[in-house]
Amino acid sequence: MPSPGVYVFEGIEEDLPFLPLAARRVLDLLGRKMSLEAWLSLPAGHRHLLVRAGTEARVDESVRAVVDAAKPAPVDAPAVPEPDGSAPPPSLVAALLASAPSRTLDGVRWRSLRALDRYALCKYVGRPDKLASAYDEIVGPGARPALTHLTPSGEVHMVAVGEKAETVRRAVASARVRTTRETVEAIAAGTLAKGDVLAVARVAGILAAKRTPELVPLCHPVRTTSAAVELELDAARGEVRVRATVEAVDRTGVEMEAMVAASVASLTVYDMIKSADRWATIDGVRLEAKSGGKSGDVTRPGERS
Repeated sequence: MPSPGVYVFEGIEEDLPFLPLAARRVLDLLGRKMSLEAWLSLPAGHRHLLVRAGTEARVDESVRAVVDAAKPAPVDAPAVPEPDGSAPPPSLVAALLASAPSRTLDGVRWRSLRALDRYALCKYVGRPDKLASAYDEIVGPGARPALTHLTPSGEVHMVAVGEKAETVRRAVASARVRTTRETVEAIAAGTLAKGDVLAVARVAGILAAKRTPELVPLCHPVRTTSAAVELELDAARGEVRVRATVEAVDRTGVEMEAMVAASVASLTVYDMIKSADRWATIDGVRLEAKSGGKSGDVTRPGERS
């Protein structure tokens, strides 16, 4: 059975008697050339470490010490840059088409691949047999879809966003608390037992936005520059409408921050009014709009059926 991080088509067993592509990617990026003898001189744990490093979006420079501990010592070689992640190289596209007309690779699919997948395909441009096997496992119809929150060994992890550009990010989310007309009128009059419902819910939503990574396990901490929660009372409908807006300058979006803010503000409204209406409900938590990042400005479409 192949080791995690090793492709099936490589045919390398779990004890790693040969250098897998993941380890070769590490060596290429570090500008090192290692013999098989040097590879086998490394303890098994270090070999597996190098394979894991080669599966990451960015190879950590700290593994250089592991590489240089091999005997005989690896020699310097020209560093090989990563393939352009925006579009497949024309030489790769041509080589795939030459192997079979069905082996196509467009920009969308290329961008969805892991850095190691792109490296593997480019590595075999001059080897049609290997390229065909790599394509069929990585891109072909039987390939497993890329799951951004799973490592090659199936372990949950946080998505690497270090290669993304920092941009101004903004997200707007909304929610709704449904209660009675009398309760909404009491909120407006400030006569509820717990005090100022709107002020407390507003602060709760803002605090929640800043603590989103503590609540949603795989969210990144972001550099929040602004967080606001607005609440609108509609006595005729018996509703408190919540709208949260969060802005940041970072490499990932703030949709979750806005939705958590809207959710917690709504929960706080319920907590403040439950003595007056224990059966109030919260619904309609949703993203309204976002901007920034690769997808640009996006606004919620019309109501879904």
